[in-house]
Amino acid sequence: MKKIVALFCGLMCVPAMANDVHNPMFGENTQNSIMLYAGQGTGPGSLFKLVDPFLWEFEPMTNLMLQYSQPASLFRLPSRINATVVQNFGYGHDTGLSFLAVGISWDVALVNWHGFYIGIGIGPYMRDSRDRYVESRLVFGERFFIGKNIGARWHVEFFTQHFSNGDFTEINRGFNFTGLAVGYSF
Repeated sequence: MKKIVALFCGLMCVPAMANDVHNPMFGENTQNSIMLYAGQGTGPGSLFKLVDPFLWEFEPMTNLMLQYSQPASLFRLPSRINATVVQNFGYGHDTGLSFLAVGISWDVALVNWHGFYIGIGIGPYMRDSRDRYVESRLVFGERFFIGKNIGARWHVEFFTQHFSNGDFTEINRGFNFTGLAVGYSF
């Protein structure tokens, strides 16, 4: 847990080139966004696997997320508050990894440059069941993303996401995913 807090604090101290006027995660004059995420499992482990692709171990898991967002700001940085539904599909011997979860999260764009944005996010999620990999139903989702506005209302993101219970229980394998998202602002 100390590593997660240290990483979050370190990223919040990064000099951001964010524009106070426009939130890059939304279109001009829009207050809502719907995003669809599709990700592939990149192996068990810690939060630090998010940013080091050499540690990824692709595994038979697919993650789909539907997210509704509204714009906000955090220390004058553009951000969004999200309500998310997550469906994870485990295949083969990992069918026990299939779960449904709902959660809320907060994403912050740390860098905003010529239609590109880079950000981080965190939030709690409640799963529909426990399993042999993560003993608790409550998990936390941490996300790193790079996005690009591809039109007045459309944007795409490359993301990596980690779900775990923060070591609240002894069994905490963690779930890691990487994938793409497409969003529409209205």
